[in-house]
Amino acid sequence: MKWSWKIGEFQGIGVYIHATFLLIIAWVVLIYWRQGHDLAATIAGIIFVLAIFGCVVLHEFGHALTAKKYGIKTRDITLLPIGGVARLERMPDDPIQELWVALAGPAVNIVIAAVLFFWIQSTGGLTPIDELSIAGGSFAERLMLVNIFLVVFNMIPAFPMDGGRVLRALLALRMNYSKATQIAATIGQGIALIFGFAGLFTNPFLIFIALFVWIGAAQEASFTKIKSALGGIPVNQAMLTDYKTVTPGDTLKHLVDLTMSGSQQDFPVLEGIRLVGMVTHKDLVSALSEKNSQTLLSDIMRTEFPVVDPSEMLEIAFLKLQTSDCHTLPVLHDGRLTGLLTMNNVGEFMRIQAAISRSRRV
Repeated sequence: MKWSWKIGEFQGIGVYIHATFLLIIAWVVLIYWRQGHDLAATIAGIIFVLAIFGCVVLHEFGHALTAKKYGIKTRDITLLPIGGVARLERMPDDPIQELWVALAGPAVNIVIAAVLFFWIQSTGGLTPIDELSIAGGSFAERLMLVNIFLVVFNMIPAFPMDGGRVLRALLALRMNYSKATQIAATIGQGIALIFGFAGLFTNPFLIFIALFVWIGAAQEASFTKIKSALGGIPVNQAMLTDYKTVTPGDTLKHLVDLTMSGSQQDFPVLEGIRLVGMVTHKDLVSALSEKNSQTLLSDIMRTEFPVVDPSEMLEIAFLKLQTSDCHTLPVLHDGRLTGLLTMNNVGEFMRIQAAISRSRRV
């Protein structure tokens, strides 16, 4: 994710903080400073927010490590003002596995809240809730209440919250995955409308949450439709077979000429018949602004990128396309390049299949 900085790593999963996260820090500083112009209290407020987001990171690792148990990797975890985002390569196809992955995050917050509760009870007891505020009261008790809130909020049965995935998993036990997603998304959008309406008369922040939920539900439903449409279709039915290649010894100028002469954006780099790299359009533009036209492609090509097999299912390849920085996947069979797969030709394949399907119904 752009404008993000890595702050740590655990179990091979990088943790990043997005630049917009600093808005939360600035907001907290403003609240605490306006209450008493007290530097110590302001620093304590920042520490409290960092503690909250520490709990959010643990929540996301709950998802990530449970997914890892089922062989699903997590690319990274990013902290945003609205919370954390764990980018799993995919969600489990088994509804039971998806249920456990979805529940793992809130379960972490329940454990944190329980530990804090017993700590508070053993050190002096609970403070009445009406004596607590955003900027005042027992640190541990406020953190406990935040974790309880995170559980309740995340279990709202609407995408992209965990509750939406729990609902979809439970529905998928009794019906096909696509229909379960559509029902869960519809319920989620209904909840979004309720939030939005309530926000008009109470807290405007509810309108923001409503938009977040509405968009998340729509995206999940759209993604599942695409995944369903691509199910059971091998890559070789949708891959590009008419494409151009370059060699490590070619220059930037040669690549510019190839790019301008056609519509191909990304180019495989071959050494003989062996695929040794990829040069994307982004790589080309970046190199043109920093290097001269006689720079060799061996100096700018990528040597690490995902590949697919012609017999691999298109839905799996589509997930690779979505999660990869390289938007063109080389298709290799027995080590030889046989085609390229891009978002554009996957989309074109789907449009053609949809047109054929409509003509058959007429």
